[in-house]
Amino acid sequence: MIKKISSIGILIVIIIIGYLQKDVLLHIIREGGTTAILVSMLFVAICVFFPLIPFPVLAGIIGAVFGTSQGVFISLAGATFGTMAFFFLCRYGFRDVAQSRLRKYPKVKEYEELLNRNSFIAILTSRLIPLIPAPIVNIICGLSKVNWFNFLLASTIGKIPNILLLSYVGASFTNNKLLSFTMYGVYILVLGLINFVIIYRKMSKTN
Repeated sequence: MIKKISSIGILIVIIIIGYLQKDVLLHIIREGGTTAILVSMLFVAICVFFPLIPFPVLAGIIGAVFGTSQGVFISLAGATFGTMAFFFLCRYGFRDVAQSRLRKYPKVKEYEELLNRNSFIAILTSRLIPLIPAPIVNIICGLSKVNWFNFLLASTIGKIPNILLLSYVGASFTNNKLLSFTMYGVYILVLGLINFVIIYRKMSKTN
């Protein structure tokens, strides 16, 4: 009971900060400086729970303000903190709610079977190739018997390519908009093709 009450309290705080202070947080991020670094991490973590603005946009803004290297560190740190908070809240605070939500996704059982065979590879793949929405992955892993350190390590490694690209695109946007749009477009195209191939192969096996 205490865990559930604490989890509800944490979630309420996240909602209040995220929805009521979104514009203020974005303004602080754009200003730059030490405070902006901490605020950026916090805002990225909040967006793991509630996508107040699309993550590619947020990571791009952070990359534009802080540069590629620092932007990667800030976005990765915030995303990792938010992801782990989501994981532990599902595991210890909202199991019933999380399980009822998962029932809406029939393909979850396939992913659970993959988790049972090799949790690290399953999580890493899901981060690199987002066939399953990230929140759903967090919920499934939180409800499963996956070791938290394996989840942390696989999620962190899997997020690096995406965050690196988005940070670089954001940092390059002012000086070379065409390059930024081209890189992001190619990235989306590659992901789309990979998803298409995987789905097509599954349909072929079914038929």
